[in-house]
Amino acid sequence: MAYFLKKTKLKNHTYLAIYESFYSPSKKETAHKCFKSLGSVETLSANGISDPVAHFQAEVDSLNMAKKQEISTKISLVSPVRYLGYFPLNSVLNALNIQKYINLFKITNDFHFDLYELLASLIFARSVLPCSKYKTFHDVLPCLFHSCHYSYDQLLDGLSFLGDNYEKIVELFTSCVGQLYGFAASKTYFDCTNFFFEIDREDSFRKKGFSKENKKDPIVGLGLLLDQNLLPIGMKMYPGNESEKPVLRDVITQLKKQQNITGKTIHVADKGLNCANNIAFSRKNGDGYLFSKSVKGLSEKEKVWVLLKEGFKDVKDKNGKLLYCYKSCVDKFPYEIEQNRKKTVVLLTEKRLLTYNPSLATKKKYEINKMVEKAKELTLFKAKKSEYGESAKYVNFTDKNGKKAKVSINQDAIDKDVKFAGYNLLVTSEIQMSDQEIYDTYHNLWRIEESFKIMKSDLDARPVYVQKESSIKGHFLICYLAVLLERIFQFKILENKYPTTEVYSFIKEFKVIKEGNKYINITTYSDIIQELSEKFQLPLTNYFLSEKQVKSIINYSL
Repeated sequence: MAYFLKKTKLKNHTYLAIYESFYSPSKKETAHKCFKSLGSVETLSANGISDPVAHFQAEVDSLNMAKKQEISTKISLVSPVRYLGYFPLNSVLNALNIQKYINLFKITNDFHFDLYELLASLIFARSVLPCSKYKTFHDVLPCLFHSCHYSYDQLLDGLSFLGDNYEKIVELFTSCVGQLYGFAASKTYFDCTNFFFEIDREDSFRKKGFSKENKKDPIVGLGLLLDQNLLPIGMKMYPGNESEKPVLRDVITQLKKQQNITGKTIHVADKGLNCANNIAFSRKNGDGYLFSKSVKGLSEKEKVWVLLKEGFKDVKDKNGKLLYCYKSCVDKFPYEIEQNRKKTVVLLTEKRLLTYNPSLATKKKYEINKMVEKAKELTLFKAKKSEYGESAKYVNFTDKNGKKAKVSINQDAIDKDVKFAGYNLLVTSEIQMSDQEIYDTYHNLWRIEESFKIMKSDLDARPVYVQKESSIKGHFLICYLAVLLERIFQFKILENKYPTTEVYSFIKEFKVIKEGNKYINITTYSDIIQELSEKFQLPLTNYFLSEKQVKSIINYSL
């Protein structure tokens, strides 16, 4: 029915909230509910709002006015909401000056639309409200401040073209980022993930393979490369049934060739990419490597060294709590590599850093016990092998003389996993690196995991609503470029002062509502808005914004 500003006094503080009154059929009278909690007058004043009561009373008046117009006028076909939070991404994109290169594709292609406009608008739309391409075109693009002069069919055609040429587009962006901000390839971080598709049948690109999310559906794989400053500088897509291990070699080779990199680079990756061929590749190219390695897969002699208590150094927090302990050694270790289609064992000198984390050990033991209990429970009911899942490794399935299979708990496998819980082994060719530098360098890999998380959560890269291989690649190219622009904004502009969650919260939630010839800023105050307002000298904290002020924000130039 109407909104009103409620003031509540509590412990010498005055708290503000916007309440909405409405008719309750159950009570048969007017009821009230909280529409928005605003905080205390004192806190709001400290955050830069000179007169909080007057400020939010104006917002209440605006809400009531909007409600009246909603009642008195017909529903509009176009939402009054306009997204503004993507303006830093637009500023970064303009600073890269990549439009002139994208426009060169027009020379050999008869486009009836602006490819750069399509690319930029899809990146912005994916960042502010990720959804299907159909909904993006009809619901999101009209709410951007950048007009789009292409049809839905042209969007799909352009996405397909971008997918067919995604490696060229990635190369263009990497080159332009290097020219503007520079990228450091002395250490490169690499990892792979995959995305499942809820389809029954495979095709030439979506294949069944090992899913990171334990799905049985067809998947596609995606490899991501970061430079030493943790900026994305390479991406590779591959069918889901192919091994991820050769992808590292492909992406590194392609990057060095495209960017004319001749110096030594250290390849950092987790145990999933640690194989003799990748190590041999690094050595052959004059590069180095830093991989994690499974402790359970070591030789018996090496396992003895792992379990020896001597030689460990403790790392504690300021309260004296043990965070982890570590020890290292340098020696020659055997690797079986393939040369001229023949397998050869070679001895390579490398440094190995072993860490033990008590918190990780507790977590691993808990997970092991959960799987053991599941295995015991299923064993009692003589379940099928396929029903055990990962816990099947703790069960023996024996079938003698064609008789029915017997099921028993594999205590040796359980004891082995419990014994090595909490241990992690890092291996590197860089024997001169200190133990702490090895540890810190490897643990920057979490930034790749975070980038994958951004794609899967903040950008909703899955489910994918397109079907053709070229369109799928185009879709993930858009996700990759959205991550790249966000990372530049986060690391280069904001100097990594804010976590990714806060940055994406700003991008998605900074919105205005068009009201006649002015705009109403409906965004909740935050530290990042205040800092950007001061850093860029923009009216981001204003409640009312004129057309000129909005244009100054969206067209801000770095």
